[in-house]
Formats: sequence, C-alpha cells, structure tokens
Amino acid sequence: MRRVLSNVLLVAVLVYGAACAALFFFQRSLLYFPQPAHVATPLVPVEGRDGVVASHRALPGAQAVVYFGGNGEDVTQNLAPLAQAFPQHALYLLHYRGYGRSTGKPTEADIAADALALFDQVRQQHPQVTVIGRSLGSGVATRLASQRPAARLVLITPYDSIEDIAAAQFRLFPVRWLLIDKYASWRYAPQVQAPTTVLMAEHDEVIPRSSTEQLMTRFAAGRATLHLVPGTGHNDISFAPGYDRLLAAQP
Repeated sequence: MRRVLSNVLLVAVLVYGAACAALFFFQRSLLYFPQPAHVATPLVPVEGRDGVVASHRALPGAQAVVYFGGNGEDVTQNLAPLAQAFPQHALYLLHYRGYGRSTGKPTEADIAADALALFDQVRQQHPQVTVIGRSLGSGVATRLASQRPAARLVLITPYDSIEDIAAAQFRLFPVRWLLIDKYASWRYAPQVQAPTTVLMAEHDEVIPRSSTEQLMTRFAAGRATLHLVPGTGHNDISFAPGYDRLLAAQP
C-alpha cells in the first residue's frame, strides 16, 4: 500500500513539475497574440531598432501621440479613430515585435526599449508627446512615462501588474517565480510626472477592477484622474459614447 501511495505521489510530482515547465517555456504564447496588419497605413521605422516599425499619420506641429496597443491588437485599425480624436496631432502606433509589419518576437524588455526609441525619435520633431497605452500597452506606456517627459499619459483598461493577474489565474503554480515578463506598472507609476487619465471599463472581464484601482494608488497625489466608462467591457470600451472626448480631454 505504501509503495502504491509512493508511486502515486511520485507521478503527481512529475506531472506537476512538467506542468510548471510547460508554463515556463510556453508562457509568452499565453501573453502575446501577434496580429497581422489588416489596414494599409504609412509606416516609419523605429531608429536603431531593426525590423520594428510604427503606423504613422504625419502632421507638422508640436503635438504628437504615441500609442501602444493590447496583446491581441492590430494597431493599424486604430489609426483612423485616433486621427479623429487627435486631429491636430501627428500619430505613431507601435507594431510590437512579431505584430503587424514588425519582425522578431515580443518580450517585455524589447518592447520597452522599442517604446523608448520611438518616443525619442518622435520628440525630436514634436516636443509635446501624449503617450497612450491600452491593456497590455498600458504597462508599456506607464514605464515609458516614468522615464521620459511625456506631455500627457492616457491608460485604457490598465492593470497594476500582469504578475498579479497571472498569479490569480494560475493559483496552483508558483507563477511569481516562473513569470519572465511581469509588466509591473506599480513600480513605475510613482515616477510619472505627466498628467494622467485612466479609463476603466465598468464590466472589464480581463483586467480585474481591483487591479486598476490599485494602480491608481501608485501615482502621486493628484497626478491621475480615473474615469469609469459605464456599460463597457474590456474589448468594447472604445465604442462607448464620448470615448474619443475622454481620450483627448485634459485631466
């Protein structure tokens, strides 16, 4: 009987270990869902970042928007809506590595470096840069705004950290030890100096409301303004009446 129990325990340990290994080695396939570019847009290469491009709406002047999308988003589809919301701004929408027209494979470290390079490139021509991040991109945007002088920061359905969300979803596994790309917005939000607008979907089924609310506490007092968008979920918040005005409005 003891031998049977020992064998059962050994099998359970091996299965659990294999599951942990699978979660570790395939974790990025659970986080990133690269999408092809469905809309033909003008593109600009990101200087110094081989194979990385951004969709672009050229416009002279001091103002520009740099946009970072979600983990399953084709940013080319957002060029026209952003052009309506920001008619006086030049627009730059980053194609993450492996997404759209960019080559390579996405990682947090590479995306963060690509974002910095794009911001620096844009600011050479447009000194007032609004940084927008949606879902996964909210972490990219928050980190960027903590390191560069953004004129304004807009976060759409943001989170406190991907690590916490993943740990809640995979409670049986040591996710905090296994996770490589943590997107710890809580770490960067206190250093953000830009006025910040946070848009939270009332019925967000992907990002827990508590995660967004926790992120709000990370910013310096008075730095961030929260807008609850009623009747919306994670993926349809952009269809809400007045969404464009919230994006463009000063906090």
